[in-house]
Order: sequence, then structure tokens, then C-alpha cells
Amino acid sequence: MPYGVATVGSTPPLYGPVANTLQATGFIPEIWSGKLVEKFYASTVLTAISNTDYEGEIKNQGDKVKIRTKPTITIRSYLADGTLTLERPSGNVLDLLIDKGQYFNTILDDVMDVQSDLNNMSMWSDDAAQQMKIVIDTDVLKGILGGATATFNRGIAAGKISANLNLGITTAPIITVAATPTTGQVDILTLLMRMGQVLDEQNIPESGRWVVLPTWAATLIKTSELRQAYLSGDGVSMLRNGRLGQVDRFTIYVSNLLPNGTTGGLAAGEFACYAGHSHGLTFASQVNKVETLRSEMTFGNILRGLQVYGYKVVDGQALCEAIIKSA
Repeated sequence: MPYGVATVGSTPPLYGPVANTLQATGFIPEIWSGKLVEKFYASTVLTAISNTDYEGEIKNQGDKVKIRTKPTITIRSYLADGTLTLERPSGNVLDLLIDKGQYFNTILDDVMDVQSDLNNMSMWSDDAAQQMKIVIDTDVLKGILGGATATFNRGIAAGKISANLNLGITTAPIITVAATPTTGQVDILTLLMRMGQVLDEQNIPESGRWVVLPTWAATLIKTSELRQAYLSGDGVSMLRNGRLGQVDRFTIYVSNLLPNGTTGGLAAGEFACYAGHSHGLTFASQVNKVETLRSEMTFGNILRGLQVYGYKVVDGQALCEAIIKSA
């Protein structure tokens, strides 16, 4: 059977209308590439925004850490010949519960192990570690929603002193833009300034502050006035080096794992963003192990991992929350 002739704009199949019998009968083998398609993982921020101050106390036993807080001493005016008011200071006690766990459990059959040209166990272990971090980050970022001190550090009238800083609430979020906001909108820099002021009014240390923004809000920063190098304090513009760096004493982190929409406990289109100091959030991992063992059900090795952990907002004054929405 004659093969087709190539014309402008068309290329006939290599074997024409006749099937490739050499390939079908095994004389031309299929080749599986040893290079895998690269996987990209969501960025995790938990280690940067939390502390592990109490992790050592829960490593060996127990499912709860009782955290004592410093009492606040009352200062009173003194009057000559007056009676002194006696105070017995007592601080609050917070419970850090180790009540969460995540695991994975996979099996590699002996036959597959021998016949495969890939190191499957190593590949699976690397992927599991990344997936574990993503799941735990998502859990914690959603779990601390509403953990900032009510009224002062979140809501439409935040600020312990000013009480007039609108950080948004669900169903009434802050409509955020890059610059030149119109009625009912706020530019991204103003939002960051408000969150910074909230922490200032709570006397939170300036060093070590962080803010976690959704990706689209980070893009607003790059297209705001901070694209000018002299405003960000960098040698070159953010648009050239792609690094956000610091804004108003905040180290900026970007995450796609922040609570958003109805699945995050908010309204459609809404995102939570947080600012604060690592003092405010503590995380403790009690069990973090990966092991391999022989399967009792078949011929193969089992690779499994477990992480048991807990987290707690130990100081809501050191955590600031805003509910925002893209314009």
C-alpha cells in the first residue's frame, strides 16, 4: 500500500495507514524514561511563624502540657495614711493538647522492587514528607482562625488603643487593591500598616514579626509603591529580584494554604491572612517516625510514617488576623 505524500501543512504518519507491526511484536521496544516529571509542592510556613518551646516536655510521655502564664500585677495610687490593697497574683493556665495525628502507609512488592529501574522507596518517602508538611500546615493555619485576641487584634474596630482599625470580618472583608483605592477599598500597604499598628498597641516586639499572605495579595505588593527599590530598602526593585523581603518590620511569607472560601470557614472569595510574632503560636510534635517492615500479607516491604502533634495560640495578643478579598 503506498504511503501518503507530505503536503504543505500536513505530515503523514511515519508508518502510513499500516500499523507498526515491529512495535506490536516487540522488535521495537518502548522506553520508559528514568527521569520523572518534577512535582512542585505548596510552600509551608509553620516553622517560621511558630515556636516549639514546649516540645521537649511532651516528647516521652503524656498527652497534655499545662502552660502557666505570667500574672499581671496591678499598680495603684498611694495615699498617705491610706490602707494598702492586698493582691494575690495568679496567672492563667493553658492546655497544649497533643491530640492530632497524620500517617501514610504504602507497600512495595518484591517483584516491583526487582523489576523497576527506580528507587521507589526513596521517591515515596520524599513525597510523603512533603505531603505531611502541607497537610499539617493547612490544619494549623485553619485551626488558628479566630485565635487572635477578640476586638483588639481582629474585626472591624481593632486596636487596643485606637479601636478604629478595620481588619475585616467574614461577610464584610477588606477589599484589597495594589494602589489608588476607591470607596470601600484599601490598598495592600495600608492593610499591612494597620496590622503593624495593632501589634504596636499590644507592645509586641518589633524584631521577629511576620505576615502570611495569599499569593494574589503578594502580587499586589509587587505592583504597589514598594516596587520602587528605595521604599523596600533593597538594592534592586522587587520586580527584578522577586523577593518581597520586609515591609513595616514584617518578614513576608506567601502561602497557598491559608483558609479561604467556604471550605476555610469563610464566605466565597474571602481569605484569611495573619501577622504576628512566633511567641503567639506554639507547635509540638511528639511522634515523628518513618519505618519499613516486611508485609505479613504478601511479599513486599511496607513504608509507613506517623506524626502526632498539637498546637496552641498561647498569646492571642501576639497574633493579628485580617479577612480580605480581591477587588
